[in-house]
Amino acid sequence: MTHTPPQPTLSPETERRVAALPVWHGTPEMEPLSGGLSNESVLVRDARGAHVVRLGRDFPFHHVERARETMVTRAAVARGFAPELVHAEPGVMVTRFIEGHTYTAEDVRRDRIRIAHLMRRFHEEMPKEISGAGFFFWVFHVIRDYARTLEAGRSRMTDRLPGFLKVAEAMERAQVAMPVVFGHHDLLPANFIDDGDRLWLIDFEYAGFGTAMFDLAGVASNAGLSEADSAELMSAYLGHAPDAAMQRAYAAMQVASLLRETMWSLVSELHLTAPGVDYAAYTAETLAAYEAALDDYQSRFEKV
Repeated sequence: MTHTPPQPTLSPETERRVAALPVWHGTPEMEPLSGGLSNESVLVRDARGAHVVRLGRDFPFHHVERARETMVTRAAVARGFAPELVHAEPGVMVTRFIEGHTYTAEDVRRDRIRIAHLMRRFHEEMPKEISGAGFFFWVFHVIRDYARTLEAGRSRMTDRLPGFLKVAEAMERAQVAMPVVFGHHDLLPANFIDDGDRLWLIDFEYAGFGTAMFDLAGVASNAGLSEADSAELMSAYLGHAPDAAMQRAYAAMQVASLLRETMWSLVSELHLTAPGVDYAAYTAETLAAYEAALDDYQSRFEKV
């Protein structure tokens, strides 16, 4: 599943807010960065170089807390996964800009083995740096909570919620036990950056403890990996070919990943406004991908 990023512009309020940050040497030059679906990002160049300013706020309806995101970002920097964090304050993070290539779905499909190895290292190494109260991400809880939020907000797709929940229950039953890891949980192609020597990860809003299956499924579903490519990704991550139960769980989690993304967009329709973002169009895109994944699952495993 891919998404064409909007082309944003900077508001005078954003320019004033960014310019007032106490980190610049000389007069900062600013330009908007595209790609964000819920946050605003600005590329800033000053006498020291280039940085990215990420502006956001807590989103309780999406289970996003900026203090936790900042802590995870610091941990990811310490372990060498993320660009240097230069400055952080409530609602603002300033990181070093990476001169590199932001991945597309095609890049992810091509570099799936490289990404599998990066995920494995992230899952294993991040718990050594994480501090404070642990956050647990379980996509099926998120889906159920989104259903409550959509019901309360009288979403335009309220009539679809019973069907969504029925599918989620079936996909949850298909899961297999795996070790708890620290996952990223938002592995869209644009959250990988290649500087020519190595891969970097960005955007840790949803990072927390959970099952590795969600990150594996997210990479596959967000980049539209084929069944064969998905199996290669899983095998590279595990170090061996998955058995039949694992293959079924993997396909089920891809359905759940896309259902969660669809419901994320529906909740965003109710509660968010981002420059240049058409949430209804994104909902249509993610819903089509979810329905295709569900059809594939049902053709390979079981009717839901």
